[in-house]
Amino acid sequence: MSVVVMKFGGTSVEDPAAIGRTAEIVAGRVALGKRPVVVVSAMARVTDQLLRAAKCAASGDRTGALAISSRLRARHRDTACVLVKNQAEGARLQTLIDEKFDSLDEMLRGLAVLQELTPRISDLIVSYGERISSRIVAAAFCERTVNAVHVDAREIIITDSQFQKAAPLEAILEKRANEKLQPLINYGQVPVMGGFISSNEAGITTTLGRGGSDYTGALVGGALTAESIEIWTDVDGIMTTDPRVCPDALRVKVISFEEAAELAYFGAKVLHPATILPAVKKNIPVHVLNSRNPSNEGTRIISLAPHCKSPFKSIAVKKRLSIIDVVASRMLMSHGYMKEIFTVFDKHHCAVDMVSTSEVSVSLTVDSNDNLPAIAADLSKLADVKYEGRKALVCMVGEDIRGQSGIAAQVFNAVRHINVRMISQGASEINMSFMIEEDDAEEALRSLHAAFFKEPDPAIFDVEARKPLP
Repeated sequence: MSVVVMKFGGTSVEDPAAIGRTAEIVAGRVALGKRPVVVVSAMARVTDQLLRAAKCAASGDRTGALAISSRLRARHRDTACVLVKNQAEGARLQTLIDEKFDSLDEMLRGLAVLQELTPRISDLIVSYGERISSRIVAAAFCERTVNAVHVDAREIIITDSQFQKAAPLEAILEKRANEKLQPLINYGQVPVMGGFISSNEAGITTTLGRGGSDYTGALVGGALTAESIEIWTDVDGIMTTDPRVCPDALRVKVISFEEAAELAYFGAKVLHPATILPAVKKNIPVHVLNSRNPSNEGTRIISLAPHCKSPFKSIAVKKRLSIIDVVASRMLMSHGYMKEIFTVFDKHHCAVDMVSTSEVSVSLTVDSNDNLPAIAADLSKLADVKYEGRKALVCMVGEDIRGQSGIAAQVFNAVRHINVRMISQGASEINMSFMIEEDDAEEALRSLHAAFFKEPDPAIFDVEARKPLP
């Protein structure tokens, strides 16, 4: 029997009905002879509400913070009550939920006095979402004949002490997974653990960053050398583009690790960008599946995808970006100048998406954030600086783009009515990107999708599911 790691997102555990569907899916894997390890997110929107409670408390609004906690307590208690009918087990679960929220309330009261929300305290507060959801899911599984056992993810996922975006210590993590999870699996049990949460070597709670539940699933899959990693969400898989913008978007049946990672980073929200890395190292296939439509085969992500007759697999958009122009006519080609520029971005922990240079200027794109004025101030010591917000990066991913003659002409002919600010082609064999105004993003998507997905390759795309346009 083979290990399969199954990660369920917030919408897959958002209420009793969703958790019931999740239990059926896991039971189905067990019936097929698989050995599941289940990773769950917090219930939908809970992490955001915990962060809001923390900010209320840090601003001195103790009443507002405790009111948010009270609503969350009621939601979790009501969910548990519906799912667990056994009186003794139900009582134990309700007591555990109350204990967790009592602890959270005590922390919020203290934070309202101190009025200082540190990254360490923030991680501890938001960890309650996964800590409680995983307990409820494990109990619901047991009620539905799945032999589940709860495991605190913080005993497995060991990281450094970079709170809010901790880096896993993979050697320790692998040792813990084999010591604590493998015996349970061998005994026929289904470990259920929270995603996103972790701890440092001292046992202090850390988190892997937003979207980190996917990362947890991949880390566990890699540590156990799983047969596959399944990411269960509320869509049928990776799509050719956002179906809310293009209703004729198609499901991508199969895609390479490299292509999926590019899409994840540049705006495709199905996967967390870091999710792919542990799977790549162990060459473990990743399946993106829909918990609301479990019969759909989803998207399979593998190391080397089959050849695609279509030039692109998918088009993603990353919004809320800014362009920073750095102009220094005498210093651009001087030794160490580029290093000085990037040292400024490193100082402010600001990642750069795209870079373009000319003889006298450097243009860079970054996430729009509150640090931009400070970044510009530091850069102005080196050169003249200006920046503009409300930009969007369009990323087109496909195989061997650099080797296809005339592909750039086709792309920019499709968006000839839209002003393009920056272009990147050649840095990656599988990615062509360009920057436009944010207000033009949806029109660009529609034009590009219409141009490049007229005759999609049925071996790669779910052509049969395409709905005829009215």
